[in-house]
Amino acid sequence: MSLASRLALVTGGGTGIGRAVCQQLAREGASVAVAGNNLSDCEETVSTIRAESGSFDASFHPVEVDVSDSHQVSRLFSSIASKFTGGPQLSAVVNAAGITRDKNLLKMTEQAYDEVIKINLKLGNFGQANYSASKGGVMSMTLTFARELGRHGIRCNAILPGFISTQMTDAIPEPVREQIKQFVSLGRFGRPEEVAELVAFLASDRSSYITGSLIDINGGLSY
Repeated sequence: MSLASRLALVTGGGTGIGRAVCQQLAREGASVAVAGNNLSDCEETVSTIRAESGSFDASFHPVEVDVSDSHQVSRLFSSIASKFTGGPQLSAVVNAAGITRDKNLLKMTEQAYDEVIKINLKLGNFGQANYSASKGGVMSMTLTFARELGRHGIRCNAILPGFISTQMTDAIPEPVREQIKQFVSLGRFGRPEEVAELVAFLASDRSSYITGSLIDINGGLSY
């Protein structure tokens, strides 16, 4: 297993793509800290991992955190360091936390705009001025982090998912979903597991010369 004896932190690990990422990293042999803003969701993710692996040791740790709060994020890393003392060192951090607060730009409140910027910070969509701006920020940050941290052997990449079947996209009305599929070359929404496979690759030594990359996984989405 390519991630044996390694520790990964996944934010947004309680649901959707984040949960699939936690499950895939565990399959690859990693210990996983499952972080999210709903502890019961994170605990459920850990339960699914343990049920699949048949392991009930302390390798999988659920923890509640609001990633928009810097103090809580600091406590998160302290909690992980304490929980895994003497165990594997943190070698991969996956930020899968994300939210939407969609509205026409002129109707969007400052609070709704700021909430999305705080948590998400590619593709523009009607009613998603804040979401699109935040994701553009993530792309720029990825390139900057990769350049600044490369000298320390730290790699930083961004995955740009298209429409993936999660609770977030389930909220899209069915007629709109069918219209979207017409713009996807493969004619369907993606599965969280398909994104998780790419995350596991990037977290492993198999991608040791990949950094500063913005990788689309969208089934050939093109407007």
